[in-house]
Amino acid sequence: IGISQPVQQGKNIRLAGEDTRAGDRILSAGTRLRPAEIGLLAAAGRSHVLVHRRPRVAVLVTGDEVVAPGEPLQPGQIWNSNGAMVASQIRQCGGEPAHLGIARDTVDAVRAKLGQTAGVDLLVTTGGVSVGDYDIVKDVLQSEGRIDLWQIRLKPGKPLAFGWVGDTPLIGLPGNPVAAAVAFAQFVRPAILTMLGRRDITMPTVQARLLDRVENRGGRQHYVRVRIDPAPDGYVARLAGEQGSGMLTSLARANGLLVVPETCPLAEPGMVFPVQMPDWDLG
Repeated sequence: IGISQPVQQGKNIRLAGEDTRAGDRILSAGTRLRPAEIGLLAAAGRSHVLVHRRPRVAVLVTGDEVVAPGEPLQPGQIWNSNGAMVASQIRQCGGEPAHLGIARDTVDAVRAKLGQTAGVDLLVTTGGVSVGDYDIVKDVLQSEGRIDLWQIRLKPGKPLAFGWVGDTPLIGLPGNPVAAAVAFAQFVRPAILTMLGRRDITMPTVQARLLDRVENRGGRQHYVRVRIDPAPDGYVARLAGEQGSGMLTSLARANGLLVVPETCPLAEPGMVFPVQMPDWDLG
């Protein structure tokens, strides 16, 4: 055995207190417990900590035209994409979805479904909050609860309601699936994160240079489905497809929501905008 150089005293030895010292605060209230935080707690000898319970969020889809996926479609019917999509968004944020099924476009049907919300922390509906003859949710809220907010300057997603059914808060999302997904990201997501005790509920956002032309009529803040890619000078954003509020294919292709302010009627190529990155923070 040959020793070619002297060994430094203490080299390759893990000293007590080199990571955290007695009296250090290792985690603050509101911190999300990822694998690293759980390992840190275990390394500090903590087997139990106080946490916020995952909020239970009821999901109700409304509409005579909506049927469960897999069922045969009759003329004028569509499969229920909103129920599964919104439930997945709830799980992504850290909540626990509770499916209430589909309510037909009658006051009695919607009232009966809303009566099944005992024990939930938040109720999310899709459809029934616009201005059509069969948009029933807002009518039931006006008679059974209360509406604090109805319609916002959002594109897609103008018909959005906030109110209460008894002591349970309700957020009524639009019926068009992309509008429902965008409105969920802006309003339901921060509500769930707040219930989870999170201190920072902002969406991860980057600045990106737009490569396409986007019209923004109507004076609303426009959330555009885009594909973000790295470039030598930062990020660039390309349209992920057609931007109609019922077109889920472009939402599936997108990895970001480019935010065009309501004061900008036309977004030209080369302009820089903030882009929300929903999948960067999985709650």
